Amino acid sequence: MTISEQIKSDPTIQSTVEQLLSRCQKIQQQITGIKPSDPALKQSYDDAIKSFSHTRGGGLFFPYLSTGAGSGPFVELADGSVKYDLTCGIGVHIMGHSHPVVMKASIEAGLEDVTMQGNLQQNLNSKVLCDKMVELAKLDGSSQLDHCFLSSSGVMAGENALKMAMQKHAPASRVLAFERCFAGRSLAFSQINDKPAFRDGLPEILNVDYVPFYDVNDPEGSTTRAADTLNTHLTRYPKKHAAMFFELIQGEGGFHVGCENFHRTLMEICKKHDVAVLVDEVQTFARTHHPYAFQEFNLGDLVDIVWIGKAAQVCATLFTSEYVPRPGLVAQTYTASSATIASSIAILNELDGNGYFGENGKTAQIHQQFVDGFDAISSRHPELLTGPYGIGAMTGCTVHGGDYAKVTHLIHNLYDKGVIAFLAGANPTRLRFLVPVGSLEPNHIKEILEILEASLIETI
Repeated sequence: MTISEQIKSDPTIQSTVEQLLSRCQKIQQQITGIKPSDPALKQSYDDAIKSFSHTRGGGLFFPYLSTGAGSGPFVELADGSVKYDLTCGIGVHIMGHSHPVVMKASIEAGLEDVTMQGNLQQNLNSKVLCDKMVELAKLDGSSQLDHCFLSSSGVMAGENALKMAMQKHAPASRVLAFERCFAGRSLAFSQINDKPAFRDGLPEILNVDYVPFYDVNDPEGSTTRAADTLNTHLTRYPKKHAAMFFELIQGEGGFHVGCENFHRTLMEICKKHDVAVLVDEVQTFARTHHPYAFQEFNLGDLVDIVWIGKAAQVCATLFTSEYVPRPGLVAQTYTASSATIASSIAILNELDGNGYFGENGKTAQIHQQFVDGFDAISSRHPELLTGPYGIGAMTGCTVHGGDYAKVTHLIHNLYDKGVIAFLAGANPTRLRFLVPVGSLEPNHIKEILEILEASLIETI
């Protein structure tokens, strides 16, 4: 028996872990709802916000510094307040704060080894996690994503995908992407973002050609326009494109949802011209009715490389055998901590084994509750809210006509009332929720929607 197995099976250790978890949960159960800040902490909190903003070289969108404690959909801030967390670290806490399954996995892994795992030295759990990610990718029966490479961040996983595609299709050096897309903030990926502010002052190092995204109000027309634009680019630069980036659901761009025919039409054109099909699932992974969004749209047979992050805790690039890189192309300092890898396995097992996926799964049910709530508010205040948009744990709406200043004002009003939300897109700017499906209950959703309606009226 290995030392690790002895630790895992030791009755004293296991009893201690259970007692620790039980005690933590009992204390965390004091967090039951929205709570205002403590006036006695105001000055020290304001000072900490100001100091931190200065140190990091830029102000915070919210005056947000948490204590590190939370319970389900609620997070505690260092000013003593408690708020609904509907941004969840911009999407990394899909189960919610201090979920018992995730806490247990993290604590047990930490008892064995608290160090970071690196590219050269990884634990058995890294293999378990890779196998699980590949297993989930193959649930639809059509995917050929046989390989998985773990990474320390979503953009690094995407960079690995881009490098694999460019190595395979060298000397092709151009890429294709959708209008309104967001890829990440590395030097290369800043070039792909269709938002000039995200690459302001940076040198041009990558040639990117844009294709219009799907328009739900004009399915056939938008598909035709996108296909025509794609063919124009491919004709203008023959054999120069290594890959096309597919955001199947645009997150940062405004929660715009594509459809199977639209994406399949473009992917088949790419295949015809030997252009790699790359799918960015950093935000969509585990948030639709399926583990991967490409399964939501039945596209598994066309995907060459996909990368994930956020909800998975650990980021990864999955790829077919055709895109296995030559030695030396992909690596990084860290994969993740042992506790984070164990947490990722626990999260994926929880989502996969406890009814979250599927058309009638928990995630779909939560989304429908938000849809019904948005519809009800819209029926009473059609000038204030339209939508909904998004799918699954990605849900949002257009408020105040999508005016950026008004939406931003609303978001700060919601924050003051105890609901942390965020914005997405431009023209219109939309209200965005990334909901913790692992802990959000119907009574929570009801209260959130009541606060949203009151804030909408206040911010007219």
